[in-house]
Amino acid sequence: MKILRILLFSLALMAGQMTMVSADGTYHFGFKKSVNGQPPSIDEEGFKGLLKQRGAVFTGDQSQKELYLTFDNGYEQGYTGRILDVLKEKQVPAIFFVTGHYIRTEPELLKRMAAEGHLIGNHSWSHPDMSRIPAERIQKELNQVKDEVAAVTGQKEMHYLRAPRGIFNDRSLAVSQGLNYTNVFWSVAYRDWEPKHQKGWEYAYKNVMAQLHPGAVILLHSVSSDNTEALGKIIDAARAQGYQFKSLDEMKLRTP
Repeated sequence: MKILRILLFSLALMAGQMTMVSADGTYHFGFKKSVNGQPPSIDEEGFKGLLKQRGAVFTGDQSQKELYLTFDNGYEQGYTGRILDVLKEKQVPAIFFVTGHYIRTEPELLKRMAAEGHLIGNHSWSHPDMSRIPAERIQKELNQVKDEVAAVTGQKEMHYLRAPRGIFNDRSLAVSQGLNYTNVFWSVAYRDWEPKHQKGWEYAYKNVMAQLHPGAVILLHSVSSDNTEALGKIIDAARAQGYQFKSLDEMKLRTP
């Protein structure tokens, strides 16, 4: 039970519900959510200056109605193919942050992501707390993902990183920045990562739409059946509000 409580606590942090900082300057990413289209905020979290210094991404241009779809792919529950179907039908780009487990078990899905014009990002090889491991292991974790994605898909470059569990400190950001990675956090998220506790597409739809704002970086987990069923409806409703979906490579202005 203790391990389960720790895991659920960590995932709650990922959804932007709270921010924690330890005595050694390690942070769990969190933010003040957007309401009624207003910009979300990391002004009170204590790490805004650090993210700015290290070139990290929280949102895009908050004056433009642009959206960035990002998916975390640690393992597969059978939904990513359907997600790709929707993205292809709607002509929407996305980025999929993958782990070593995903690379080893889902090479055909990786090939499809690349073939259909999506970005593949780095979510580390073994999903460790990168604030707790040596710089040499951070480099090994990231290089192994990059090299094996290249071997499977032919994608030679990898420039975007999502820190496992949203845990980071200055050292982990500095090491990854030195490897030419942009750390990509998020400004729209909800508790979507528990396959056995899905609540229906309307739950996903309402949670995402309630947080939409100009420049949003949307975090979705591909293990969610709710996300899979809601994705097309979210895209259509966002476009009806005047939003455009863009690739991270198209992000001209970023915050902080």
